[in-house]
Amino acid sequence: MTNALLEPTRRSLLISGAAALTLTGCADLIGPEPAPQLYVLRPELSALPQAPAVTWQLTIALPSAPLSLDTPRIALQRSAETMDYYANAAWQDRAPVLLRRALIEGFENSGKIAAVARDTEGVKADYLLQTDLRSFEARYDTPDGAPTVVVDVAARLLRTPGRTIAATLQIHKTAAASANSVPAVVAAFDQAVAAAVESIVGWALMAPSPQA
Repeated sequence: MTNALLEPTRRSLLISGAAALTLTGCADLIGPEPAPQLYVLRPELSALPQAPAVTWQLTIALPSAPLSLDTPRIALQRSAETMDYYANAAWQDRAPVLLRRALIEGFENSGKIAAVARDTEGVKADYLLQTDLRSFEARYDTPDGAPTVVVDVAARLLRTPGRTIAATLQIHKTAAASANSVPAVVAAFDQAVAAAVESIVGWALMAPSPQA
Protein backbone atom coordinates (compact mmCIF):
# COMPACT_ATOMS: atom_id res chain seq x y z
CA MET A 1 0.00 0.00 0.00
CA THR A 2 1.38 3.40 -0.89
CA ASN A 3 2.25 5.74 1.96
CA ALA A 4 0.23 8.54 0.30
CA LEU A 5 -3.00 7.02 1.57
CA LEU A 6 -1.87 6.82 5.19
CA GLU A 7 -1.33 9.39 7.91
CA PRO A 8 0.98 8.63 10.85
CA THR A 9 -0.83 8.09 14.12
CA ARG A 10 1.99 9.61 16.21
CA ARG A 11 4.20 12.64 15.75
CA SER A 12 7.80 11.62 15.27
CA LEU A 13 9.20 15.07 16.08
CA LEU A 14 8.63 17.44 19.02
CA ILE A 15 9.18 21.14 18.44
CA SER A 16 10.86 22.94 21.35
CA GLY A 17 9.55 26.25 22.65
CA ALA A 18 12.37 28.19 20.98
CA ALA A 19 11.80 26.48 17.66
CA ALA A 20 8.08 27.16 17.94
CA LEU A 21 8.79 30.88 18.34
CA THR A 22 11.04 30.80 15.29
CA LEU A 23 8.34 29.09 13.22
CA THR A 24 5.72 31.64 14.27
CA GLY A 25 7.23 34.20 11.94
CA CYS A 26 7.05 31.73 9.06
CA ALA A 27 3.38 30.80 9.49
CA ASP A 28 2.49 32.30 6.12
CA LEU A 29 4.98 29.93 4.48
CA ILE A 30 3.92 26.78 6.33
CA GLY A 31 0.15 27.33 6.40
CA PRO A 32 -2.51 25.22 8.14
CA GLU A 33 -2.98 21.53 7.49
CA PRO A 34 -5.55 20.92 4.73
CA ALA A 35 -9.07 20.04 5.83
CA PRO A 36 -9.98 16.40 5.15
CA GLN A 37 -12.18 15.49 2.22
CA LEU A 38 -15.58 14.50 3.65
CA TYR A 39 -17.29 11.39 2.32
CA VAL A 40 -21.00 10.57 2.63
CA LEU A 41 -22.16 7.04 3.43
CA ARG A 42 -25.02 6.26 1.02
CA PRO A 43 -26.09 2.60 1.25
CA GLU A 44 -28.76 1.64 -1.26
CA LEU A 45 -31.48 0.11 0.92
CA SER A 46 -34.26 -2.02 -0.55
CA ALA A 47 -37.92 -2.06 0.47
CA LEU A 48 -37.70 -5.70 1.65
CA PRO A 49 -40.96 -6.86 0.02
CA GLN A 50 -40.67 -10.29 1.67
CA ALA A 51 -40.68 -8.87 5.21
CA PRO A 52 -43.94 -8.90 7.19
CA ALA A 53 -45.72 -5.70 8.20
CA VAL A 54 -45.84 -5.01 11.94
CA THR A 55 -48.00 -2.74 14.09
CA TRP A 56 -45.44 -2.07 16.82
CA GLN A 57 -43.12 0.91 17.20
CA LEU A 58 -39.33 0.86 17.48
CA THR A 59 -36.62 3.11 18.87
CA ILE A 60 -32.95 2.69 18.00
CA ALA A 61 -30.12 3.41 20.44
CA LEU A 62 -26.82 4.88 19.31
CA PRO A 63 -24.56 1.90 18.52
CA SER A 64 -21.68 1.30 20.90
CA ALA A 65 -18.22 1.05 19.36
CA PRO A 66 -14.56 0.88 20.41
CA LEU A 67 -12.67 4.17 20.45
CA SER A 68 -10.86 3.20 17.25
CA LEU A 69 -14.21 3.17 15.40
CA ASP A 70 -16.10 5.86 17.33
CA THR A 71 -14.67 8.54 15.06
CA PRO A 72 -15.37 10.20 11.71
CA ARG A 73 -12.02 8.97 10.39
CA ILE A 74 -12.15 6.16 7.82
CA ALA A 75 -10.46 3.16 9.38
CA LEU A 76 -8.16 0.66 7.71
CA GLN A 77 -6.36 -2.40 9.01
CA ARG A 78 -3.18 -3.96 7.68
CA SER A 79 -2.70 -6.42 10.55
CA ALA A 80 -4.70 -7.75 13.46
CA GLU A 81 -2.63 -5.70 15.90
CA THR A 82 -2.89 -2.22 14.37
CA MET A 83 -5.54 0.24 13.19
CA ASP A 84 -4.79 3.14 10.86
CA TYR A 85 -6.85 5.75 9.00
CA TYR A 86 -6.87 7.18 5.51
CA ALA A 87 -5.07 10.52 5.32
CA ASN A 88 -7.05 13.68 4.49
CA ALA A 89 -10.34 11.75 4.36
CA ALA A 90 -13.23 11.44 6.82
CA TRP A 91 -16.88 10.51 7.10
CA GLN A 92 -19.39 13.31 7.56
CA ASP A 93 -20.05 11.99 11.09
CA ARG A 94 -18.87 9.34 13.55
CA ALA A 95 -19.34 5.74 12.45
CA PRO A 96 -21.97 4.85 15.13
CA VAL A 97 -24.06 7.86 14.10
CA LEU A 98 -23.84 6.77 10.46
CA LEU A 99 -24.97 3.24 11.33
CA ARG A 100 -27.98 4.41 13.35
CA ARG A 101 -28.99 6.77 10.54
CA ALA A 102 -28.78 3.90 8.04
CA LEU A 103 -30.83 1.63 10.32
CA ILE A 104 -33.59 4.22 10.69
CA GLU A 105 -33.63 4.72 6.93
CA GLY A 106 -33.74 0.96 6.40
CA PHE A 107 -36.83 0.55 8.59
CA GLU A 108 -38.49 3.57 6.98
CA ASN A 109 -37.76 2.30 3.47
CA SER A 110 -39.29 -1.08 4.30
CA GLY A 111 -42.71 0.52 4.77
CA LYS A 112 -43.51 -2.34 7.15
CA ILE A 113 -43.36 -0.67 10.58
CA ALA A 114 -45.72 1.68 12.39
CA ALA A 115 -42.97 4.06 13.56
CA VAL A 116 -39.21 4.15 14.06
CA ALA A 117 -37.10 6.84 15.76
CA ARG A 118 -33.96 7.50 17.75
CA ASP A 119 -34.29 6.50 21.41
CA THR A 120 -33.69 10.13 22.42
CA GLU A 121 -36.81 11.44 20.69
CA GLY A 122 -39.31 10.47 23.39
CA VAL A 123 -41.29 8.05 21.24
CA LYS A 124 -43.26 5.46 23.24
CA ALA A 125 -41.91 2.31 21.63
CA ASP A 126 -42.68 -1.38 21.95
CA TYR A 127 -39.12 -2.45 21.12
CA LEU A 128 -35.67 -0.96 21.53
CA LEU A 129 -32.90 -1.95 19.11
CA GLN A 130 -29.39 -1.94 20.58
CA THR A 131 -26.31 -2.62 18.46
CA ASP A 132 -22.57 -3.00 18.96
CA LEU A 133 -20.41 -1.93 16.02
CA ARG A 134 -17.45 -4.30 16.21
CA SER A 135 -15.83 -3.89 12.78
CA PHE A 136 -16.11 -0.96 10.39
CA GLU A 137 -12.87 -0.86 8.44
CA ALA A 138 -11.10 -1.64 5.19
CA ARG A 139 -8.77 -4.63 5.54
CA TYR A 140 -5.69 -5.16 3.39
CA ASP A 141 -4.29 -8.59 2.50
CA THR A 142 -1.44 -7.02 0.52
CA PRO A 143 0.11 -3.55 0.97
CA ASP A 144 -0.93 -2.14 -2.41
CA GLY A 145 -3.92 -4.30 -3.30
CA ALA A 146 -7.57 -3.31 -3.16
CA PRO A 147 -8.92 -3.87 0.37
CA THR A 148 -12.07 -5.58 1.59
CA VAL A 149 -14.49 -3.61 3.76
CA VAL A 150 -15.70 -5.50 6.84
CA VAL A 151 -18.79 -4.56 8.87
CA ASP A 152 -19.57 -6.59 12.00
CA VAL A 153 -22.63 -5.76 14.11
CA ALA A 154 -24.17 -7.47 17.14
CA ALA A 155 -27.86 -6.60 17.56
CA ARG A 156 -30.32 -7.04 20.42
CA LEU A 157 -34.06 -6.43 20.31
CA LEU A 158 -35.43 -5.50 23.73
CA ARG A 159 -39.06 -5.30 24.85
CA THR A 160 -40.00 -2.02 26.51
CA PRO A 161 -40.56 -1.25 29.28
CA GLY A 162 -38.50 -3.75 31.22
CA ARG A 163 -35.83 -4.22 28.53
CA THR A 164 -36.02 -7.98 28.41
CA ILE A 165 -34.21 -9.44 25.41
CA ALA A 166 -36.55 -10.74 22.72
CA ALA A 167 -33.92 -11.72 20.14
CA THR A 168 -30.23 -11.38 19.27
CA LEU A 169 -28.32 -11.39 15.99
CA GLN A 170 -24.70 -11.38 14.80
CA ILE A 171 -24.01 -9.81 11.41
CA HIS A 172 -20.81 -10.12 9.35
CA LYS A 173 -20.80 -8.44 5.94
CA THR A 174 -17.96 -7.77 3.51
CA ALA A 175 -17.53 -5.95 0.21
CA ALA A 176 -14.43 -5.85 -1.96
CA ALA A 177 -13.25 -2.42 -3.09
CA SER A 178 -12.71 -2.13 -6.85
CA ALA A 179 -9.41 -0.29 -6.38
CA ASN A 180 -6.96 0.91 -3.73
CA SER A 181 -8.47 4.38 -3.46
CA VAL A 182 -10.66 6.16 -0.94
CA PRO A 183 -13.66 6.60 -3.32
CA ALA A 184 -13.56 2.87 -4.12
CA VAL A 185 -13.36 2.04 -0.42
CA VAL A 186 -16.33 4.32 0.34
CA ALA A 187 -18.36 2.55 -2.36
CA ALA A 188 -17.51 -0.77 -0.73
CA PHE A 189 -18.65 0.60 2.65
CA ASP A 190 -21.98 1.52 1.00
CA GLN A 191 -22.42 -2.10 -0.13
CA ALA A 192 -21.42 -3.72 3.17
CA VAL A 193 -23.53 -1.37 5.29
CA ALA A 194 -26.56 -1.87 3.02
CA ALA A 195 -26.25 -5.65 3.40
CA ALA A 196 -25.88 -5.38 7.19
CA VAL A 197 -28.82 -3.00 7.58
CA GLU A 198 -31.12 -5.08 5.39
CA SER A 199 -30.28 -8.20 7.40
CA ILE A 200 -30.99 -6.44 10.69
CA VAL A 201 -34.24 -4.88 9.47
CA GLY A 202 -35.53 -8.17 8.01
CA TRP A 203 -34.63 -10.01 11.22
CA ALA A 204 -36.27 -7.42 13.51
CA LEU A 205 -39.51 -7.37 11.51
CA MET A 206 -39.80 -11.11 12.13
CA ALA A 207 -39.97 -10.55 15.89
CA PRO A 208 -43.14 -11.65 17.67
CA SER A 209 -45.66 -9.22 19.06
CA PRO A 210 -44.12 -7.38 22.06
CA GLN A 211 -46.94 -8.73 24.24
CA ALA A 212 -46.27 -12.36 23.25
